[in-house]
Amino acid sequence: GADVLSLLRELKASYPDKFLWVELGLQTIKEETALLIRRGYPLSCFKQALVSLKELGIPVIVHVILGLPGETREDMLETIRYLAGLKIDGIKLQLLHVLKGTDLDRLYRQSAFQVLELSQYLELVGDCLKLLPPETVIHRLTGDGPRSLLTAPLWSGNKRLVLNSMARYLKENKIYQGQEY
Repeated sequence: GADVLSLLRELKASYPDKFLWVELGLQTIKEETALLIRRGYPLSCFKQALVSLKELGIPVIVHVILGLPGETREDMLETIRYLAGLKIDGIKLQLLHVLKGTDLDRLYRQSAFQVLELSQYLELVGDCLKLLPPETVIHRLTGDGPRSLLTAPLWSGNKRLVLNSMARYLKENKIYQGQEY
C-alpha cells in the first residue's frame, strides 16, 4: 500500500546510483484462475500497483505463468496482450510446474487438467514474444522446479533440452520479439 510506495520513493531518492525495480506476480489476468491459484488480489489491484510504481519512475517486471489449469492458449495470449498494452518494463514467463504435495498435484492426479507438452510450450513462448513490445526486457522464458518435487511436466526438468529446443524453434520459425506488436 501507501507505506510500501513511500519506502520505495525514499529508497529511490536516497540511493540514486542504485538500480531499483519491483517484480509483481500477476500470473494471469483471468480472475477465475487467480482465485483457483489463490493469487490473493484482483486484477484492479495489480493495475493500481503498476500505475503507482510507474508514477514513481520505478521499473516493473511482471511474472506470468503459462499453462495454468482451465486456461486456453487464447487466455494466456490475452494476458500477454494486456501486459503489452501496459508497456511493462520486463517480464518473466514461467511454465506451470506441478509439485508433489500441492493442491495442483492433487488436481493433476485426478486428471482435472493437463500440463503443456514441450512443443506446445515452445509455440506459446514464440507467440508471447511476437506480441511483446521490443523494449520489454525478457527476464525469463522458462524455469525448472526441483526434480525431487516435480510431478509434471517431466520434460521441464531437463533445462538444457528446453533452452536448446527453444533457441532452435525460434530460429527455425524466424520468430522475434515485437513481430506482431
